[in-house]
Amino acid sequence: MSPEKLIRKVLQRYWRHSRGLTLGAQGAVLDNENRVLLIRHTYRPGWHFPGGGVEKNETVEDALRRELHEEAGIELTGPPELFGLFANHRLFPNDHIALFVVRAWRQPVVPKPNAEIAEQRMFPWNALPDAISPPTRERIHEIIESRPPSLHWSP
Repeated sequence: MSPEKLIRKVLQRYWRHSRGLTLGAQGAVLDNENRVLLIRHTYRPGWHFPGGGVEKNETVEDALRRELHEEAGIELTGPPELFGLFANHRLFPNDHIALFVVRAWRQPVVPKPNAEIAEQRMFPWNALPDAISPPTRERIHEIIESRPPSLHWSP
C-alpha cells in the first residue's frame, strides 16, 4: 500500500470516530474567459478544484477563503456563489462537499509548489487536462452549461 493510501485510511478512521459528518468547501475559480483554476496535489492523482475541510468554529465560506488562499494564493474580492452541496460517499459515508463558483478574485502571489500542492494552472473549460478527476470535470460542465448540479459528487 502506498504511503498516500495509508495516510488516507488512517485519517478516514480518525474522522469516522471523531465526526459524525465531514464537510468540505471547494471553489470553481473562473476568470473572464471561463478558464478554471485547477490544483494537482502531491498525495492523490489528477487535477481538482482547490479546497479542503471545514474546521470546527469555521463557516463553510470561511473554509473556502482559507483553502483558496493556502492552496492557490487566491483572495476573494466579492461573494462566492454556492453552486451545490454534494454527497461524497465514495470514500466516507457521511462526507459532503459545498462547491462555490468564484468569479470575483485576485491572485497577488502564486504560491510555489510545496508538500501538498504540486502544481496549479488555469485551463480553458473546453480543453481540460486528461488527468482531471471525473467529478471535477462534471461539475465544470454543469457550471458552464448551466445544467442542474448532481446530488452526488461521484457517480
